[in-house]
Amino acid sequence: MRGFKRRVGARRLRVVSTEQLDAIRSGYAASGPVIRLGAAVSGEATAPTPHADVPVTLPLSVMNRHGLIAGATGTGKTKTLQLMAEQLATNGVPVFLADLKGDLSGLGVPGEGGEKTLARAGEVGQAWQAQGFPVEFFSLGGRGSGVPMRATITDFGPMLLSKVLDLNATQTSSLGLVFHYADKRGLPLLDLKDLQAVVRHLTSEEGKGDLKELGGLSSATAGVILRSLVAFSDQGADVFFGEPAFDTDHLLRTASDGRGVISCLELPAVQDRPALFSTFLMWLLADLFADLPEVGDVAAPRLVFFFDEAHLLFDDASKEFVDQIEQTVRLIRSKGVGIFFVTQTPKDVPTGVLGQLGNRVQHALRAFTPEDEKALRATVKTFPKSDYDLGELLQSLGIGEAVVTVLSERGAPTPVAWTRMCAPQSLMGPMPPEQMTQAVTASPLSATYGQAVDRESAYEMLAARVAGAGDAAEAPVSTTTPPPAPPSSGGPQPIPIPQDDSRPRRTPATKDEPGVFEQVMDNPMMRSMLRSAGTTLGREITRSLFGTARRRR
Repeated sequence: MRGFKRRVGARRLRVVSTEQLDAIRSGYAASGPVIRLGAAVSGEATAPTPHADVPVTLPLSVMNRHGLIAGATGTGKTKTLQLMAEQLATNGVPVFLADLKGDLSGLGVPGEGGEKTLARAGEVGQAWQAQGFPVEFFSLGGRGSGVPMRATITDFGPMLLSKVLDLNATQTSSLGLVFHYADKRGLPLLDLKDLQAVVRHLTSEEGKGDLKELGGLSSATAGVILRSLVAFSDQGADVFFGEPAFDTDHLLRTASDGRGVISCLELPAVQDRPALFSTFLMWLLADLFADLPEVGDVAAPRLVFFFDEAHLLFDDASKEFVDQIEQTVRLIRSKGVGIFFVTQTPKDVPTGVLGQLGNRVQHALRAFTPEDEKALRATVKTFPKSDYDLGELLQSLGIGEAVVTVLSERGAPTPVAWTRMCAPQSLMGPMPPEQMTQAVTASPLSATYGQAVDRESAYEMLAARVAGAGDAAEAPVSTTTPPPAPPSSGGPQPIPIPQDDSRPRRTPATKDEPGVFEQVMDNPMMRSMLRSAGTTLGREITRSLFGTARRRR
């Protein structure tokens, strides 16, 4: 009987009073552009009443303070992500999102409407109109129909690669030494076979001396790393690494009509490699962090990055790896980038990262097991105080409903609001395959990234070194005096390159070709080649967060 009274009392707490509705209306009011999430709801779970005159919004100016979209499977997280991407694009903000199930491709197609969609729009005060949005489709290494996204091994860096290979702390440190060796010796690491060649060299008879100089790298650990690389390559992962390396500047584009371009990375073909695609997404963020200038607080973010299935990034991650993620999230805000982690419960995100997510959209949670009950209680504790019984409300939310609290324009948390979400205006399902094929074919990026390139790098250079050593051993020793060098032709001579300069090398322009450097640097392939050329001439790569190669554009 006592338990029954507690449950009845909890339900009464969800009957929002007029004063509470006024507080929500006031708390979500904004003077600048906003994302309209939905409308406040009152009443019981069996008969909720949305209030179209009490909109729940998210100011664009605080979207670089990051956020969390959470909820159990099938509660509406993907549709919330779609809704936010649409409105960001409408406001001229580029968006990046990962499409795990293939149903976000519908962003490029007008929605179908229907009785239920129009009814929901009327309930929340939404002027619904079917429309598609500018979408650029990408695939990881060409595993899919989108434009291929690749990264070179040297750009990816040792820490992120160690996460993919599931190396322990000692092996991660040793892999860092291998990268250090390749950087100093001018051995470009573009794909997996390059890294394998360097490790094989260090464990060979010819490389014993180099291995000894590295000090902290044992032959046994090098052997473990090599076996991991071979197994990784045998699984077909070599297609994800190589050239042309993806230039993250392409994520910051707007369409000709001023709307932000939505970059959609399709992942259904690589769902069996969660560690790879989640870590690849982290590389994109690290690369953006290294390249973008500081802008401070802005009226609208330069890019909003949706990190779906965020728990995969943190599973079995080392403390050092999580610390780097925390640092990236904390500092990239001032570069105008907002990150929204999408996962099932807040406990999937480490405390240091969760504490930096100022905007929250929490869909329904289920409590079928003691672990679920514990996660539910932990989730309730992460919300500001409210008149709701959140423990009971979160279990009874309908599909397309959420508990919302965000930051206001002045940076203060808004009141917790039980919200019925607006409906996406694009297709809530996959784009027809033939239409996606046409969109990818028409993309100007297809010509840049469509065809993989395998140029000379560490693999070829080490192979040539071994072959040259063999030829030198077999050739007779010459006792004749070499002929004098031919006189200089008077052409431009090579410019000495300082050892500590980490910028791409500028080659002297001839009189017939002024400004050649500026022209070729617009090509991602040429930028990658110039970075590697610098290492070949004896420069050590400058590495930033996660040990990724720092590129200056």
